[in-house]
Amino acid sequence: MEREHLDSEALSSVGYDPARHVLEVEFTSGRVYQYFDVPRQEVERLLRAESRGAYFSERVRDRYRFEQVH
Repeated sequence: MEREHLDSEALSSVGYDPARHVLEVEFTSGRVYQYFDVPRQEVERLLRAESRGAYFSERVRDRYRFEQVH
């Protein structure tokens, strides 16, 4: 999945597959996770958030099923 680089202390890049509703997140640690059944609107809000790391922690982490990719 192609990801967009972010200027964030916690998140390095994110990508989204709208057909499968999968959000892929690369953290600054280098770990990559996929989050499933994430609505497009949630991803758009994440990208517009003043603090993307805080938004992710509050609105995405532990709210959606996920798995570590690598």
